[in-house]
Amino acid sequence: MKYRISELAEIIDGDRGKNYPQQHEFFDSGYCLFLNTGNVTTEGFSFQSNQFITQEKCDMLRKGKLQRGDIVYTTRGTVGNAAFYNDNIPYEHVRINSGMVIIRPNEDIVYAEFLYQILKSAYYRPYFKQYCTGSAQPQLPIKNFSQIELDIPDSSIQSKVSAILSAYDSLIENNQKQIKLLEEAAQRLYKEWFVDLRFPGHETTPVVDGVPEGWENGMLLEIAEFKRGRTITKLQVIAGNIPVVAGGLEPAYYHNKANTTAPVITVSGSGANAGFTRLYHIDVFTSDCSFVDVNSTPYVYFVYCFLKSSKPKLDSLQKGSAQPHVYAKDINKLTLLIPKTRYMEMFVGTVIPFFAKIQKLEKQIKLATEARDRLLPKLMSGEIEV
Repeated sequence: MKYRISELAEIIDGDRGKNYPQQHEFFDSGYCLFLNTGNVTTEGFSFQSNQFITQEKCDMLRKGKLQRGDIVYTTRGTVGNAAFYNDNIPYEHVRINSGMVIIRPNEDIVYAEFLYQILKSAYYRPYFKQYCTGSAQPQLPIKNFSQIELDIPDSSIQSKVSAILSAYDSLIENNQKQIKLLEEAAQRLYKEWFVDLRFPGHETTPVVDGVPEGWENGMLLEIAEFKRGRTITKLQVIAGNIPVVAGGLEPAYYHNKANTTAPVITVSGSGANAGFTRLYHIDVFTSDCSFVDVNSTPYVYFVYCFLKSSKPKLDSLQKGSAQPHVYAKDINKLTLLIPKTRYMEMFVGTVIPFFAKIQKLEKQIKLATEARDRLLPKLMSGEIEV
């Protein structure tokens, strides 16, 4: 049976008034998680780059606070990402930003899990985007969103479809957890060798002026030069399967060619995620970000671990208040203790198996995601019986 989204759920906007948080009111930890664009992805929530507001600030906002069972949907910029605020999410107080809405399902008609599967599906994404306005900065007005019609089967079908698709989600989530553990293992080794200075042979290495002999204080530029990606707009893109990495944490869109060679490190250049560091094991087209790839340095994994362990330094590079920016020239000036070349080579050789496993897990996630997205319309149409 067909229902408008306004019949399936209450659509709740965030508080965009005078009390909307300013840049200086965000913190790395605190009472209430204030969602940014990177927190809501094509695969649900991601908490790699978080910002918080105080309880006092949270209490000043009139609306936009999540309840368990709510769905968050992005409606500006990157339109169509969705996340489900269920009991597995570890944050008790969460608010949306101005580029999102809360969808609070009417469970007399639709299960929250089922509606979430539809909203995040790649199959339905083009259908929703028909209702968007704007070109340079697409947005989906609540008025348009509320009128979208969806075919909703009876509750028994909803339950079965949700269970089948959730099995894929669990596989994807497990792979993501393994990736996190592997990255943490690489970070621990980096800290042990290059922060705590317990590198192989440290017991017999003389210390000169406070640093191991042959090591020196320097700038990142001396081992890897970050460059600014080439600006490209959606109108200039020729359709393809190469992710365009811009200001957000998810690909902005896809192009037919790359301007990097994997592995690639990107650092978001502007917006709420300015300074966020990401590692790609596939060739990408870098746009509104800074990058370094395997053609620029043989020490990609060393540089990546340095940047991930240096988040406060990266945050300090942000310039501008309304729209923070992080520039390549400033990243290159970051200071660090540069080890002897052989220790960087040893480190890279040691962590390569970690990142090779990560690469395999990322491929599995991609395949599982594609399989799940192909399955949904077949289950909905009855082509595959549930």
